[in-house]
Amino acid sequence: MSEIIKNGHNEIKNKYYLGRIKRDLTNFFKWMALAILTGVVVGGASSVFAICIRWVTAFRADNKWMFLLLPVAGLIIVFMYQRLDKNDGGTNQVLSTIRSKDDVPLKSAPLIFVSTVLTHLTGGSAGREGAAIQFGGSIGNQLGSWFRLDEEDRHVMVMCGMSAAFSALFGTPMAAAILPMEIVSVGVMYYTALVPCVISSLVAHGVAYLFGVSNQWFSIEHIPDFGILPAVQISILAVLCALVSIVFCILLHKSEEIYRKLFQNPYIRIFAGGCIVVILTMLVGNQNYNGTGIGIIQMCIDGTVRPEAFLLKMIFTALTLGAGYKGGEIVPSFFTGAAFGCLFGTLTGISPTLCTAVGMTAVFCGVTNCPITSLLISFELFGYDGMPYFLLAVAFSYMLSGYFGLYRSQKIVYSKYKTSYINKTTH
Repeated sequence: MSEIIKNGHNEIKNKYYLGRIKRDLTNFFKWMALAILTGVVVGGASSVFAICIRWVTAFRADNKWMFLLLPVAGLIIVFMYQRLDKNDGGTNQVLSTIRSKDDVPLKSAPLIFVSTVLTHLTGGSAGREGAAIQFGGSIGNQLGSWFRLDEEDRHVMVMCGMSAAFSALFGTPMAAAILPMEIVSVGVMYYTALVPCVISSLVAHGVAYLFGVSNQWFSIEHIPDFGILPAVQISILAVLCALVSIVFCILLHKSEEIYRKLFQNPYIRIFAGGCIVVILTMLVGNQNYNGTGIGIIQMCIDGTVRPEAFLLKMIFTALTLGAGYKGGEIVPSFFTGAAFGCLFGTLTGISPTLCTAVGMTAVFCGVTNCPITSLLISFELFGYDGMPYFLLAVAFSYMLSGYFGLYRSQKIVYSKYKTSYINKTTH
């Protein structure tokens, strides 16, 4: 009798384990298929977006007068959103969707695509990756809806789309895979999305390569051997970059508040903001701070920068995005960090190239509160030779940037200073 009971018990256990293995394999193949599809679709769309941004940037460089049309482009952007998506929440809406029952409507994808291209065509100071995250999340959410996925799975699809878009545009698949899991709730990683985000990121990276969208890669020279003195110098730079990231976030948020207070009508607001940027461009005498500023980042890597460059880029970006123009905040944060780091290296005598790379990484970490993503970006953009300096910079910037951030819907779930649950939004 006992032998029969024992055999029956073993048979139940075997069925239980076989059931779990079957369920796990089913989930694995389901997410492999969905992630590949998302990577192909979003990677293709992001590649077209990158090509468009590249083309309009070159066109504006050949036709310097285009920046005078920025106020007109602003009116077109507001008109499109007033007609098609009055409740646009930008990247904040995408981040909040992952935690809640909200959806990112599919119409957000073409809207952010066209409006960002218009912003860059006419010289608005903005990035591109933030916009790509929005339409990547939008497309991912729509794919999840078409396949009738439940709410939790659609949230994973949003993260898949974000990974694919970031990877295709910036050529950093490792960082792109981790960013959506890390940026939503600081202190909590959404590991459920690990496999889907990794696959969609790698597939999108491959799709972008087929489209001829080149990866960003910067060569660092004159990296000093790791020792006490250079470690202290880089640590000081990281502390200062944390402060710069706080100022950047405050400028972005306050500029939007001031614009809304002064100009309640969105058409007047964006037209006035465009006029201010046009006038400021004329006063500066060049267009170094319009558009993404990738070329200036390369100059910083080469050790050349104007002392006021980091501050002017923050001002131009705050005036552009605060008025209602569309684009991302990430590349401007890279520009700001690169210019400040290069200036620090020039003044202190430590390698300006290394300081530029550290500045980019540290400011990005400070504004996004994503230390793991920041570290991976530093490796993918600059290689591993400066690893100990990047590690120091990311750690210090993350801790000392406090609870400030680019995105108001980002949650700081666990304190940066104690092992305590705080669950508060960023400033």
